[in-house]
Amino acid sequence: MKILVINGPNLNLLGVREPSVYGKESYNALIEKIENYAEKTGFDVECKQSNHEGDLVDFIHQAFFNKFDGIVINPGAYTHTSIALLDAVKAVGIPTVEVHISDLSKREDFRQISYIRQACVKTISGKGLEGYIEAIDFLREYVK
Repeated sequence: MKILVINGPNLNLLGVREPSVYGKESYNALIEKIENYAEKTGFDVECKQSNHEGDLVDFIHQAFFNKFDGIVINPGAYTHTSIALLDAVKAVGIPTVEVHISDLSKREDFRQISYIRQACVKTISGKGLEGYIEAIDFLREYVK
């Protein structure tokens, strides 16, 4: 099984950016956690991050051409603004789980809108970095 993990804008600043909201662990710690889990449980994972919307769309398209079985995506602020990400996920038809480190339901009004959610098989919000592991586990069962 091959899973692509995509992180959007500002997630490269984990541990620096608002640690009271996003925690104190770094982006590298997140990637290590995911890669160690993949090695331990026997699946292939690739992690990508960009602060640019078009790059995120390209990552989703590449998942199709490189035959990934699932996508875990934290679109960051593009969650609330990007129809392009929604359209990309719909276009490739790969089961996708939307992940958010913080609990969006307890945040600002504008964060209550998620365009990409319409194309996702599940949303995980407010579970910190462990939400990524939960998303991967969900996809592994979902794709079987």
